[in-house]
Amino acid sequence: MKTTYREALRVAHREALAKDPRVFLMGEDVGRYGGAYAVSRGLYDEFGPERVRDTPLSESAFVGAGIGAALGGLRPIVEVMTVNFSLLAADQLVNTAAALLHMSGGQFNVPLVVRMATGAGRQLAAQHSHSLEHWYAHVPGLRVVAPATLEDARGMLWTALQDPDPVLMFENALLYNLEGELADDAGPVDLDRARVRRAGTDVSLLCWGGNLYKTLDAAARLEREGVSAEVVDLRSLRPLDEATFLASVRKTRRAVVVDEAWRTGSLAGEVMARIIEGAFWDLDAPPARVCSVEVPIPYAQAQEQAALPQPEGIVAAALKVVRGG
Repeated sequence: MKTTYREALRVAHREALAKDPRVFLMGEDVGRYGGAYAVSRGLYDEFGPERVRDTPLSESAFVGAGIGAALGGLRPIVEVMTVNFSLLAADQLVNTAAALLHMSGGQFNVPLVVRMATGAGRQLAAQHSHSLEHWYAHVPGLRVVAPATLEDARGMLWTALQDPDPVLMFENALLYNLEGELADDAGPVDLDRARVRRAGTDVSLLCWGGNLYKTLDAAARLEREGVSAEVVDLRSLRPLDEATFLASVRKTRRAVVVDEAWRTGSLAGEVMARIIEGAFWDLDAPPARVCSVEVPIPYAQAQEQAALPQPEGIVAAALKVVRGG
């Protein structure tokens, strides 16, 4: 069937709410309004205010309430409007949700799912546009995933709800209108494995989330240059599926990591370090990375686009890795 990323997420929520009475959704404007990105539109009327709950504008409060509900035996889905706003709940996520199993000596799991929009490209300036998923991927006790395809938007939620520990789902906001075909019987997907989205032999392009389609575009352009690029969608940012991306790098002997975060302290740097640790003797060239320019994301469209990774930059980095210079 033809659908959108947004609708795939909505169907996943509807299925979870119908299948498990412990599941409920909470967040700012998720109820009557239908969600800031219209993911939950219609669910309030279908399931009622007990299962689709509007909250006050306080990320710390409603993420904390989600933690409490999870400890009480429910399976909350908490929607945070944008990753920038998640910093207002960082204490709840990092000091409580991620640490409670350890701090309780293994007595208390926190089966919480937190969804949030991430990424730039919509002229929403520095307050709503950053990619901070790597900050949370640094924290033991959290699972961090980045669905980039319709299949993953449809299937990751139910798998995340089965996890006994907190799962953070980062949805690139530019993907909500993505259209494509999705199998009628599409179901839960594995959160532990990266996916090779395009096979190649000359260079591995490693990416996730909204950069997947820019990277696939770059791979198509590289093919016209006579370079065969393999595109690996990491999907899970904590834990990283080293086996899959290292196998790709060992095959192609070259790697470029594409990351919408800033270069300094980026997840791209961590992935490159693991490539060096795990596949150094297989490399024919040093790995490279393409990241956002180290400035707050600009509002002006031309400046915003210039600050973000683009296919042209990915192609240039790949050609340098393959051909030198």
